[in-house]
Amino acid sequence: MAKALLGYVGGSDPRLLAEMRRLQQRVQDLESELVRIQSENDALNAAAAQHGDSLLDSIGIDVPQAEPALT
Repeated sequence: MAKALLGYVGGSDPRLLAEMRRLQQRVQDLESELVRIQSENDALNAAAAQHGDSLLDSIGIDVPQAEPALT
């Protein structure tokens, strides 16, 4: 009975284990990408704050204020 229950909840099926490993690796890859993008975004925000609106004014872009998101 214990073997049947273990098999039912995902015991040692090699396909299931391989899929779980693949998904865990994908989650790790996505987390790494998120950290990279967040640090890149922080650097861009710091550069934008340092230069202020002068950069946007110099190239003639009018940036409207962001509107609140709908909830």
